[in-house]
Amino acid sequence: MARITCNFYSRTLLRAVDITVIIPTITCPESLNPNEKPNFIFKRKFPVIYLLHGFGNNHAIWTAYTNVEMFAEERRIAVVNLSAENKFYSKVGMDDFFTFVSEELPEFVTNMFPISDKPEESYIAGLSMGGYGSYLHGLSHPERYAAIGAFSAPSSNRRTGGKRPDLLKLAKDIAKEGKKFPKIYAACGMEDFLFSDSKKFAMKLKELGADVTWEEVEGYKHEWRFWNLEVERFMDWLPRKDYYAKLGKRPV
Repeated sequence: MARITCNFYSRTLLRAVDITVIIPTITCPESLNPNEKPNFIFKRKFPVIYLLHGFGNNHAIWTAYTNVEMFAEERRIAVVNLSAENKFYSKVGMDDFFTFVSEELPEFVTNMFPISDKPEESYIAGLSMGGYGSYLHGLSHPERYAAIGAFSAPSSNRRTGGKRPDLLKLAKDIAKEGKKFPKIYAACGMEDFLFSDSKKFAMKLKELGADVTWEEVEGYKHEWRFWNLEVERFMDWLPRKDYYAKLGKRPV
């Protein structure tokens, strides 16, 4: 795999920003499917997960605390991490992280890297604050993502001091307008302080007609061991039909 840390000027945020991009490569023979020929590797763009961090973290945290690089290499899927400060992937004051995530970031990475811009090959997921962000963006633009992943996710945002987007209203609007929900994978440790909130919101989404997979695991709190476990399960759960879906070598 290739892990690329990239700095570029954001016209939305009016400053330079850092992102980490993970691209599967042919440099790890042990991860290659024997039927995959190296000269075919970039003939098609990779499906992508926009993977969002939690409160107090940044673009480098997922690769520092989990095995997401190995998981992505094995499954032949790209991963994009960004830094959204503590703004809940929303517009707070002059910092419009909502537009940055929904518009500018996908435009940048799909033009700079071998990453697909197809909705059926695009996924968004995150932990804690990032789980809120994945719900926010996936429910605001259900036509842009094939699936949402929310790990230990709160259903509301109480820390930015600004107007809080109402996730339940977004979901109700999808149902009212007859739009299709992205598939949803939601998970939380049963010892997590957000467990009740996370489960309650996932069940509300299910009542509104969303295809929700809920997973609760005993013995886990709000912690990286749980998120490392769940990001791999999320990758294996994804409803993939892309070119690389059958080429990736997943653990037996």
